[in-house]
Amino acid sequence: MEGPIPDIKKWVVLYPNYINSKKTIAEGRRICATKACENPTCVEIGDCCSHLKLRFAIEIDKAYPRDFMQRGRVRVLLKKEDGTLYNPAISSKKQLMLHVAELVPRHPGRTKKQEPASTTSTGALKSGKGGKKRR
Repeated sequence: MEGPIPDIKKWVVLYPNYINSKKTIAEGRRICATKACENPTCVEIGDCCSHLKLRFAIEIDKAYPRDFMQRGRVRVLLKKEDGTLYNPAISSKKQLMLHVAELVPRHPGRTKKQEPASTTSTGALKSGKGGKKRR
C-alpha cells in the first residue's frame, strides 16, 4: 500500500484461536461457532486481510497465551493516521473476525486439500487374531 509503515504495536492482533470453530469460548474463541471456521492458519488469515485490502503483518514466533502450542498471530491495521478506515465495511475487530472467518473456508489452499486421497492396497497386511497360542 502507500506511505510509511506506522507503529505495528498499535495494530489489532488476531490469533487463529479467535475464529476457530473447534475451540470453546474458554479456549479463546471470540465469535459464535456457527460463524467461525475450522482450524484457520496465520497464512490464511493474512491472505484474507490482503483480499479485504487491509495492511497486515504475520508474526510466526508469537504464541497464543491460553494455548502456547498454537504458534503465530496476525497484526492488522484498520485505520489510517487520520482516523479514516482502509476498508469502510470493517470498522472494528469483531467485524474483522467475522469477515475473515467467512473468507477462510473459500481460501484456495483449502479447496485444493479436499481432493480425494489416493487409495493404498491393504493386501500385504496379515489377518488373524494374534496373541499367545494355546497348547
